[in-house]
Amino acid sequence: MALLEVNHLKKYYASQKAVDDISFSIARGSIFGLLGPNGAGKTTLLRMITGIFYPDEGQIIFEGRPFEAERDILRIGYMPEERGLYKKMKIGEQVLYLAQLKGLNRQEALEKVKRWFQKFGMESWWNRKVEDLSKGMQQKLQFVTTVLHEPSLIILDEPFSGLDPVNANLIRDEIHGLAERGCTIIFSTHRMAEVEEICDQIVLINKGRKVLDGAVGTIKEQFKEHRFLVKTAEGQTLPPGKDYRILDQDASEFTIQLNGQHDTNALLSDLIRQNITIRAFNEILPSLNDIFIRLVNDNQSTTRAFQNNLS
Repeated sequence: MALLEVNHLKKYYASQKAVDDISFSIARGSIFGLLGPNGAGKTTLLRMITGIFYPDEGQIIFEGRPFEAERDILRIGYMPEERGLYKKMKIGEQVLYLAQLKGLNRQEALEKVKRWFQKFGMESWWNRKVEDLSKGMQQKLQFVTTVLHEPSLIILDEPFSGLDPVNANLIRDEIHGLAERGCTIIFSTHRMAEVEEICDQIVLINKGRKVLDGAVGTIKEQFKEHRFLVKTAEGQTLPPGKDYRILDQDASEFTIQLNGQHDTNALLSDLIRQNITIRAFNEILPSLNDIFIRLVNDNQSTTRAFQNNLS
C-alpha cells in the first residue's frame, strides 16, 4: 500500500498556477525523487504535503487516510532547503526542544539525540551555538533534527547542500538505512546524478504540472536512443554499416547508433563474420540529466508554440 497519495492537487496564487493538477503515489519504504527546475512548484507541493499550505483543490492521502495536519505532522520529518534552526540557541538544548515538539518526552529525546550525535561525531557540539557552525555542520545538525523522532515520511530538500564528500556519503548511507528500516523518503534536488544513484522512483514537474513519473530504470529504458559502446581489439576499426552509424571513436572504442529497432544479436554476428574481434558491446542509456533537460526544453517549446498560436 502507498504511504502517500497526491490526487489532482492544485494551488494558485492570483493568476499563477503554482501546482496544477498533480497526482502521484509513493510506496512505503521507497526513496522518491521530486525533480523540477526553479519555479516548477516543488516547494509549494512539499508545503502542502506537510500541512504548511492547504491545497485549493485535490486530496492528500497519508497512511491510508485523508491527511490531517494536526494529527499527521508528528509522523513527518521535513528538512527544508532554507535552514530553520535558531542561531543563538545552544545546539543540545535546541535539538531536545525540537524533538519534544515532535512528540518525544525529554528522556526519549535525550537518548535519541545522544545516539545520533555519537553516530555523526557531534558530541562536542552540545554547548555550541548554531551560528558557530559551518554550513556543512549545520546541514548535518538539521538532518538529525529531521529524523530523530523516527517519522514514517521524511522529506529532504537539497540535503547535500554544503556537505563535503565524506559527510555527503555519511548522509547518503543514512538515507539508504532509513529506507531499509521502512521509512519513506521524498528527496528533492537539482542534482541529477544524486537522484540516479539514490532514488527508486521520480516525478518531474515543470511550470506546476507533472511532466513524467515512474521507476528510474523504466524511464531510462523509455528514453533510450539505441546507442551502444563497442570495443574492438586494438588496431581494429568498425566498417561502415547500413544498420548503424558511428557517432564517435576513441582508439578502439566506438559509439554507434542503430537505425531503428535493429537486432543487436544479428549485428554482432555480422561483425564477427567480418573478423572483427568484439571486446565489449554495451548499451548506453540516457542519464536522468539528459532526460530532464530534454523534457523541460520540449515543454518550454510547446508552451511558446501555443502562445504564438494565440497571438
